[in-house]
Amino acid sequence: MENVYRIDSVSDYLKLRDKEVLHPLVGLVDFKTVDVKAKTAPSHDALLFNCYAIFLKDAKGCKLKYGGKDYDYDEGTLVFVGPNQKIGLTKNNPNFVPKGYALLFHPDILAGTDLERKIRTYNYFAYSVKEALHISAKERKVIVSLLDKIQFELEQTIDKHSKKLIVANIELFLDYCMRFYDRQFLTRETAHQSSMEKFDILLNDYFTSEKPQKQGLPSVSYFADQLHLSSNYFGDLIKKETGKSAQEYIQNKLITVAKERVFEPNKSVSEIAYELGFKYPQHFSRLFKRQVGYSPSEFRMLN
Repeated sequence: MENVYRIDSVSDYLKLRDKEVLHPLVGLVDFKTVDVKAKTAPSHDALLFNCYAIFLKDAKGCKLKYGGKDYDYDEGTLVFVGPNQKIGLTKNNPNFVPKGYALLFHPDILAGTDLERKIRTYNYFAYSVKEALHISAKERKVIVSLLDKIQFELEQTIDKHSKKLIVANIELFLDYCMRFYDRQFLTRETAHQSSMEKFDILLNDYFTSEKPQKQGLPSVSYFADQLHLSSNYFGDLIKKETGKSAQEYIQNKLITVAKERVFEPNKSVSEIAYELGFKYPQHFSRLFKRQVGYSPSEFRMLN
């Protein structure tokens, strides 16, 4: 049975690393200052976070497990963990010494701030580990400079300015990470084109099979699973490649197929609706008219 260590607060993680708690809701660990012996006990198989955690991994050979799969981190990699996410630890190398940084902040620090509402827009907190952010040496300097600013504030006596300045620097940090992720989508264009090609094949295969009748309308999560991507990463990939959301892309394909089938004279609109995965023909007719400007029957007559 898996032995999970719960990180319910920032102090839980800092105590695990034998680090002083400077702020109850925010913590920063520079692994250069961590005692090698002060590390996760061998009895723990995984860490369950109930706060936000961001890891800058600078050491090769660091292996984490996410979703049952191992992932090796190279130098200059950022990993984002949101509340209620679990990261497993493999122990292939008991002498491994982590290098880099860990930034943790509890959702309570965001209460009443603009970042409290904005935090949901940072989709990378819902990416899987294999979709981590790989940064350049120049980008790393930006990241470390922001971590230094956060550390500076943590070392000050808490006053009326502390929360505003700490949250502002965390927000700036997250905004830069968003920019770097956008860059990664461009620089890894070949890999993403391959994913797009596979997506188009899967989408075509879905509508030429009996899956719509058995499984219903195709969902974003279905194709993300088929491509071994998280739904958020998959959605962002499609948006960057096509300018449309994954749901819009699927819906456009659905309408294209529907237009073709409307011209099959031996099929009623209801039959076509069921073939495409709709439970109720009227839902199909409403969507078709909204997208095409005519109902399926009108479109058939016009053409």
